[in-house]
Amino acid sequence: MYIIHFTDAGETSKEERRMLLGGKGASLVEMSSDLGLSVPSGFVITTEAFHRYQKDKSLLFLEDELVQAMALIESSTGRSFGSPDNPLLVSVRSGAPVSMPGMMDTILNLGLTDQTAVGLERRSNPEFASECRSRFESMFHDIVLHKNDTQIEHIPSDVWEQLHLAVEAVFNSWDSPRAKTYREVEKIPDHYGTAVTVQAMVFGNTGNTSGTGVLFTRNPSTGANELFGDFLPNAQGEDVVSGSHQTLGLDEMKKIVPNAFQELSEVATSLERITTDMCDIEFTVEEGKLWILQSRIGKRTPAASIRIAVEMVQDLAFPLTQEQAMNRVTPDQLQSALEMDQVSAYSEVLAKGLGASPGVATGSLVFSADAAVEESDKGVDVILVRPETSPADVHGMAVSQGIITATGGLASHAAVVARGWGIPAVVGISELRIDGDSASFGDIIFSAGDVVTLDGTTGEVFYGNMETQTSQIGPEVSVFLTWIDEELQRMQIETSAEATLEEKLQIIQNIQSYK
Repeated sequence: MYIIHFTDAGETSKEERRMLLGGKGASLVEMSSDLGLSVPSGFVITTEAFHRYQKDKSLLFLEDELVQAMALIESSTGRSFGSPDNPLLVSVRSGAPVSMPGMMDTILNLGLTDQTAVGLERRSNPEFASECRSRFESMFHDIVLHKNDTQIEHIPSDVWEQLHLAVEAVFNSWDSPRAKTYREVEKIPDHYGTAVTVQAMVFGNTGNTSGTGVLFTRNPSTGANELFGDFLPNAQGEDVVSGSHQTLGLDEMKKIVPNAFQELSEVATSLERITTDMCDIEFTVEEGKLWILQSRIGKRTPAASIRIAVEMVQDLAFPLTQEQAMNRVTPDQLQSALEMDQVSAYSEVLAKGLGASPGVATGSLVFSADAAVEESDKGVDVILVRPETSPADVHGMAVSQGIITATGGLASHAAVVARGWGIPAVVGISELRIDGDSASFGDIIFSAGDVVTLDGTTGEVFYGNMETQTSQIGPEVSVFLTWIDEELQRMQIETSAEATLEEKLQIIQNIQSYK
């Protein structure tokens, strides 16, 4: 079988599920079948199907299974794929075994045609139906028709043909330049491939009691044990993660849809206890009802990694051992946490936004990902400035000292990728205006090459090269450092006097890995 329904995963280990279904698919199966959470009905086209497709360059082998799998979604939703009366719309998303946020393609609202659009309009209202169709057509054109080697110039009126082309596009996006760049940085093996999830659409854009968002079960910048994230009323998920919209905080969600917020808080606690780690949860509220779209281990800063690991060991609610916690922190992360900078001298703040990824960065302004690569190749430290970042900017983000965006929240693409890579970032600077190779912060105009300093902890941007100082380490980092010495003593390992803390941690992890 190449297709697995969310409720029919069988007896497989978590690792087997992750490799077969991808991280997203494995999580959806667990939340749906094992935990009974409110997950929209769907199925996973496995990584084995991806490898078969890579060989055959055709999806003919999936025909029968696709029909059977879609029938299960139709049965659970009471809607029909391609029906003009009560149409079923689906999302088609990637899902690699290792998280690659935004690096591969997604298509929403698939299944819309002239006929099904009429049915959707009858079920809701003309404005909603028009918005859904516009979003679908834009995605389909950009992802399927413009990127694929296909002779098709227009969106097919046959919904099954739409589905086949969309699945092929997601499979092909595994080899896109941005996905390859991300895998190189994250050292993700090329042979993993990706699964594809096909899922019934739920709509956060149906009015004032609907919305969408991303929640982290802890603060991914500091590691503090607090709910953290973004909410956007009357919108779909891509609006939040793209960074193209200014989002609201979770406190506003609590006011707008209090019951959904309370349920989300309970889900967050449950998932964190099960995974024994900080979770990144994507969700939609449709007319007051909460739907969980995805949960994965959240990207966090080095300092946050240490704090979360230490606090979970100390909290009896989590069955996490000291040894397991130490394996979650890499030597590079430890070094970064010990060397975290902050601006040491006060200067007039040029602009202020949201501190999305901590640390201080100084560099010359560039206004495109290509310019970032070009200047970096010359040995220039650069700060990438964008209205918002997209996955297409990932090659420029990877070589930048810092990132600044005009829009977006703490769960936007720029924020998530920057935190994962340890790049200081400030997002959502409302007074920032970008025009070609220049930008204005209020009344002050800057050109490409001008130098600024950003503080990703405070969300502040300063003119010129600011002096910095190393931040004081937190109490959790101090605890982690004592663990290193205790573990070496327990293992009866002598290290040289010149050995760094990072080297000591690497010794411990190598031995634990060998065992």
